[in-house]
Amino acid sequence: MIELTDLHKQFKTKTGLVSAVAGVGFTARDGAITGLLGPNGAGKTTTLRMLYTLMRPDKGSVRVDGRDAYKEAEAVRRSLGVLPDARGVYKRLTARENITYFGRLHGMDEAAIRKNTDRLVDALQMGDFIDRRTEGFSQGQRTKTAIARALVHDPKNVILDEPTNGLDVMTTRGLREFLLKLKAEGRCVILSSHIMQEVGALCDHIVVIAKGRVTAQGSPDELRAQTGETNLEDAFVKAIGSEEGLQA
Repeated sequence: MIELTDLHKQFKTKTGLVSAVAGVGFTARDGAITGLLGPNGAGKTTTLRMLYTLMRPDKGSVRVDGRDAYKEAEAVRRSLGVLPDARGVYKRLTARENITYFGRLHGMDEAAIRKNTDRLVDALQMGDFIDRRTEGFSQGQRTKTAIARALVHDPKNVILDEPTNGLDVMTTRGLREFLLKLKAEGRCVILSSHIMQEVGALCDHIVVIAKGRVTAQGSPDELRAQTGETNLEDAFVKAIGSEEGLQA
């Protein structure tokens, strides 16, 4: 389980301080997919970067399976599998070598790396390119390689920042099926997206973020009930336009 409490983050610019995140808080349960939904620039990626300890918040806390993400950062990182917004792969290495390298970084032995790699290759349908150098890979092949290397150490918690961005329809369908498998295995999955259909189809709990703060959260049905809308897209538009915000 992942718990975010009252996260704040500001950045210095030439014109002064800009607030990127201003009080974001939510809980992501095990065995469920929690979606972060919001327009571009809403603060989703900054929130995730604080969650996986790439950034330290100005205020607030993150707890992963009961551990403080900043006081026990190393242990928390071991329990996380992260697909960040920037997900380049090492072009001179094959997909398998990329995955193996990350496994070694996590201190895994070679047998465990091979076993977990084989499982991920099968789950992500990577068999036709796993031993090819990644230079020249399609967007979908790069994304699958990045997901596999993020999960090679078998983390309990999975953080994905817009995993289907730029992918074709068939690759997107395959990745969605893979996310449902992760949920069925009892993992805690957090998915950031701005694609309404994706969040509505996959997520058990949706957190709507706009202008750096949570404006609504709940299940798809709860969001529709909160906003008085029957369509999830209309509910989202109403939630991000609310002056006061809505809470589940």
